[in-house]
This record gives sequence, C-alpha cells and structure tokens, in this order.
Amino acid sequence: ANINPDLLLAAFLPALLFESAFSMEAHQIKKCMAQMLLLAGPGVLMSTFLLGTALKLTSPYDWNWETSLLLGGLLSATDPVAVVAVLKELGTSKKLSTIIEGESLMNDGVSVVVYQLFLQMVLGRSFNTGSILMFLSEVSLGAVALGLAFAIISLLWLGFTFNDTILEMTLTLAVSYIAFYTVQDALKYSGILTVTALGMFYAAFAKTTFKGDNRRSLHDFWEIVAYIANTIIFILSGVIIADGVLRHNVHFERHGTSWGFLLLLYFYVQMARAAVVGALYLLLRYFGYGLDFKEAIIIVWSGLRGAVSLSLALSVKRASDTAQPFLKPEVGTMFVFFTGGIVFLTLILNGSTTQFLLHALGMDNLSVTKLRMSNYARHEILNKTLEAFGDLKDDEELGPADWVTVKKYITGLSNLEDEHAHPHDDNHDHIHTMNLRDGRVRLLNGVQASYWAMLDEGRITQATANILMRSVDEAMDLVSSRPLCDWNSLQSNVYFPSYYRFLSASMLPQSFITYFTVQRLESGCYICAAFLRAHRIARRQLQDFLGDSEIAKIVIDESNAGGEEARKFLEEVRCTFPQLLCVLKTRQVTYAVLTHLSENVQNLWKTGLLEEKEMAHLDDAWQISRSLRGVHN
Repeated sequence: ANINPDLLLAAFLPALLFESAFSMEAHQIKKCMAQMLLLAGPGVLMSTFLLGTALKLTSPYDWNWETSLLLGGLLSATDPVAVVAVLKELGTSKKLSTIIEGESLMNDGVSVVVYQLFLQMVLGRSFNTGSILMFLSEVSLGAVALGLAFAIISLLWLGFTFNDTILEMTLTLAVSYIAFYTVQDALKYSGILTVTALGMFYAAFAKTTFKGDNRRSLHDFWEIVAYIANTIIFILSGVIIADGVLRHNVHFERHGTSWGFLLLLYFYVQMARAAVVGALYLLLRYFGYGLDFKEAIIIVWSGLRGAVSLSLALSVKRASDTAQPFLKPEVGTMFVFFTGGIVFLTLILNGSTTQFLLHALGMDNLSVTKLRMSNYARHEILNKTLEAFGDLKDDEELGPADWVTVKKYITGLSNLEDEHAHPHDDNHDHIHTMNLRDGRVRLLNGVQASYWAMLDEGRITQATANILMRSVDEAMDLVSSRPLCDWNSLQSNVYFPSYYRFLSASMLPQSFITYFTVQRLESGCYICAAFLRAHRIARRQLQDFLGDSEIAKIVIDESNAGGEEARKFLEEVRCTFPQLLCVLKTRQVTYAVLTHLSENVQNLWKTGLLEEKEMAHLDDAWQISRSLRGVHN
C-alpha cells in the first residue's frame, strides 16, 4: 500500500501506452488525427475547467480554485480500454475505435501536463499567462519531438537485425521505457506524449519491419505485456485506495457527504464529457471521416477513467504527505478516494453497458449486404469443408463414421441442402450500390493480404510494402464514390518526378544521377510487379468465391483496367533495360529459395528427423544468407 506512485507510472504506463499506439492503423490515425487532437487538446482543457468550476462551487470541502482545477485535470484523462474492446469485438467502424483510443492516448499526455501545471500552482508557484503558454508548449511539443527522435533511432537499429524475434521484442520494450524515463525524469517533459508519439510512429512506419511469424509473435507479446500491466496497476491502485479509506475512516465518518458527493461527481464527469463533445460536434463532423449523432453518443459514454488518473491522484497524495504548508494530507486522501471512485463507477456503469447502448442505437447490426454475404459464405464454407473431410466417412484404421450423427452435432450442416440466395441477386439500385462497394472492399482486402504475403516471401522490400499498403488504404476511402483507384496513389512513386530533368541537367556527379535513376527504376518495377500480382491473386479469389455475378465482373474489370499502366511501364523497362528486370527477378528467386530451404529444415525438425541442434545450425546458415541478400538488395 506504500508503493511510490511515480514507480507505478514508470513501471507499467510505458508498456500500456506503446501497445495501444502500436496496435492502431496508420491510415486511420492520419485521417482521424484532427478529431483526436480536438478532443485531447481543447477537449481536455474544457473538461478541466468545467469540472474544476463544479468542484469549486458545489464541493463541501472549501477547496481553492487551484485545488479544484487540479482534481478536474486528473479526472479529464480517459482510459476506454473496456469500450474499445467491445467495439472491436462487435466489429463496429474502425473510425470510432481509432478516435476513442487515439483521444485517450493523447489526452493522457495533455492531462499530465495540466496536472503538472496546477500541482505547482497548488504548491505555491505562481505563473503569468506567458509562462503558462511557455510551460505547456515546452512540455508537450518537446515531448513529441523527442518521441519521434527515439522512434527514428530505434528503427535504424532494427534495420541491422534480421528475423530475430527475441531481439525485436527486447528492443521495442527497451526503447519505450528508455524514452519514458529520459523525458519524464531527466528532462521533466511529458513521458506519456513521448511514448505515444513513439508508438504511433512505429504503427505508421515499422509494422512492415517485422516479418511473418515474428510480426504475430510481437503482437502477442505486447498484448500479454499490456494485459499484465493493466491488471497489476488496477490491483495495486485498489489496495492503495482501500488502505487510504480504512486509515482515514474517522475522516469519512465525520464527512458523511463524501460518498454522496462521489455520486454527484460522477454525474459532473458525464455532463462535462457531453458538453465537450457537444461543443466540438460540428468540428468533429467536418474533419476526418466525419461523425454522426449516434457515434457522438458512444464517444460521450466511452469516457472511462483508468490508470493515468489513479497514478496522478496517488502522486498528489504523496505530495500532500510531505512537509509543506499548501496541501493538507486529508486533501490527498480525498483525491485518491474520488479518483478511485470515478474509475470504479465509469468502469462498472459505462464499460459494462456499452454493448447494450450499441444495440439500442442499432450500431451492432450487420448491414443487408453483409448479412447476405455472411449467409452465403457460411453455406460455401460448409460445402467445402464436407468435400475436404469426405474421406473421413470411411477411415482405413477405424472404419466408417456415423455421418448422420456428425451432422446432428454440427447444427450448421442440418439445413445445408436448403436453397441459398447469392448475395448479389437483389437488383435494387440501393442494394446494387452497397454490393458494389462491398465487392471493391473485399478485393482491396485481398490485395493488401497479398502484399503482406509478398513482404514475408521477400518479393518486395519494406519501403515498397509501405507504399503499396498506403495505396490500398487511400483507395478504401473512395470505394463508395469511385471505381478502384489504388493505382492512382502509386503513379507518383513509379514515374520519374518533375525535378528529374533539373537533376539530369545539374552539375551533380554522373555516378549519383545514375544511382538515383537505377534506384527509381527498381522501385517502380517492384511496385508495378507487386501491384499486378496482388490484383491477379485477389481477382481469382473473388471470382472463386462469388462466381460470375454482375458485381464480381464489374469489380474485376475495374481491377484489370487499373493494371494497364503498370503493365505498360514494365514493358517499356523490358524494352529499354532488359537486364534490370532480370536482376530483380534473380533477387526474388534467390530469397524464395532460401526461404524454402529454411522451411524444409523446420519441417524436418518437427517430424523428428533432425535434432534441435542440427536444425539450429542449418537454419542459421540460411538466415545469414537471407540477411546478406537483404543487405545487398
């Protein structure tokens, strides 16, 4: 119960922040950034002022303005972990999850900055307007800049590693903590904003650094770390709160209104949240993907409080226990009591009822298009499963199976013979438009999955993968209004830029110009080849799944049309620089052969034909060859 609250922050918060930021999608962050900044910047300041004013005017404790605003700032930091989990589980829009989670990450940092400002005021330090603005800008902007610096340095370090899961886990864990300690303790800036910037930079540029199984292992590792950190921080906070209440039981008995005021404070917190979202609603609708009224209600209800508020309240209690005339010990105890109570109430009331609210607003329902597609997919999957497991009806060792009983246990097989409608049979204009949008999304999802597979196979580099992934994300935003247009985003990375003529006519060394030209051509060829291959695979998968429906034909024709310029570019390079394409293909084949050799070694070990030491020796040889190939790529 006597744990240092600063240790509580330093030990668990960096892991929670980095995992949350790293798990977000870069394109969603970019599109929703303005909305997140509105809620995390002006929103936190408005919430702090509203809660501080309510506390000053209605609390029975005769606190001054600085103390009231300090508690208001503490209670403005949101931690919607339970709400985000429900949103992801129900498959609601990524936009809503991104806004809520991104706002939480950013307003944690802003709330800490506000807390530092008002705590110093409470402890007797005076500020004028200029010094307040200087303090806020230094602590926040400096923290973000340092987070980006740590991210760039660590990514350069990661570039020297190859297929080393343990090292990648260790490096990402270490850099999050080193960045937090350096900024928070040594420089006295906001470590929360630093780690948030670090994690978002990783989400934008580092995900393609981790290949195949390493990427999945890293994701699982950070999920476990975040779960453990969240669990421990809430357990320790609960122990500290209970200890504080029991030790000061006389105080709570003397002030019986504390429990009633806690409920009133919960009402204030909800009203302040609603006022902030309401005041910013028009701007939230204008920026990013927009925001409708139902989504605004969910954002209001998702304002849970958590680890950051608790840790800061414990820091206030620790400051109140030291010898100083400004902050009495009972004030620190009340801060912990009220903050812990608000965390408990928001988690129990808001967190547990979010799913019911989503259902009441109709936000957990599948659209007509998705429902028809789901039923169709279920029927197709069951049919293919029966075909794949048909041999089990008569096993060589055990004899035939009772297939009637099998169907009885698997309820989905009971009505397999029933007629099922193709998802694109409805020809109404509205349904046709929705089906067309859905078909484009599914093809683009297949294209992006192919890019990930090609990255793991070594067909494309990390830089090329980032460009290709971004093109799909941008095309996803336009599927409702335009045909497939992911090629449009790639053209600027394929064709030579306008400044190339100036570069050719400049006084720069010819070797530099030649190097730039070759690199640009190589990048363009990789992009075009990957684009054509990914679309070819996605078209085949879409046609196998949907058959020769009208929607499938339209989407496939759009995909073919988008590839015409890519094919033309490769043909021009083949005619002008035939040796270049040969070099690129040779690299791809070399990497593919080395990957296949490594997989064969792993398979021999799994079947017991190789011992672990022999497997490790052979696999290390292939991995070294692959890393050398990557260096020369």
